[in-house]
Amino acid sequence: MSLTRSTGAVLAKELKIELRTHDLTNTVLFFVLMVAGLFSFAFSPTVQESRRILPGLIWLAFFFAGTLMLQLCFVREQVNDTLAALRLAPIDPSAILFGKILANFLFLVVTEIVFVPIFSVFYNVNVWPVMGQLLLVLFLGTFGLSVVGTVFSAMTAQARMRELLLPLLLLPVLAPVLIAGVEATSELLGAHPGIGREWLSMLGGFDVIYVTATWLLSGFLVEE
Repeated sequence: MSLTRSTGAVLAKELKIELRTHDLTNTVLFFVLMVAGLFSFAFSPTVQESRRILPGLIWLAFFFAGTLMLQLCFVREQVNDTLAALRLAPIDPSAILFGKILANFLFLVVTEIVFVPIFSVFYNVNVWPVMGQLLLVLFLGTFGLSVVGTVFSAMTAQARMRELLLPLLLLPVLAPVLIAGVEATSELLGAHPGIGREWLSMLGGFDVIYVTATWLLSGFLVEE
């Protein structure tokens, strides 16, 4: 089976499981909504203050929400030992990781599409004029989060205290994504909206590097 077809099969499996259970999306949606509501009522910022704090809040909320989602990425494969069955299947090991990466990316994208307008309303910041550029930044950053998070989820699935270990490992590695994402979002929400090419280059370069590394190391990452 080709890499594309086997990746699609793994992706379809992940989507079917989520459509039946809604475990991941419900957890992430509830978390992001709670963060947006609590901080909005706690600070009641002015429009100018909102433009300063909203970029960091959005990216931190999605980082921790993504961490919650990625915790279960490989853990739920242990229930019926389905990961062993996937390894025995006649497919490239990278297809397992790429299928899960795409599934996690889609789940997070759905969350962002729903909650970016909610953040905009809660903090009284109009994001519609720059929505296209903002979604580009969010998609690039989210893809990087999905790639690195899925890889580390595979590495820590059987580790002790994995719930604590995963965010501790992810935060230093994803620092370039968070910095570039916050800076690009801040520029878009500023007085003169625009995106510096350096931030998009950082996000795109990060994605390319880690996708390549995942493909090269996939055989080791899916081993027990």
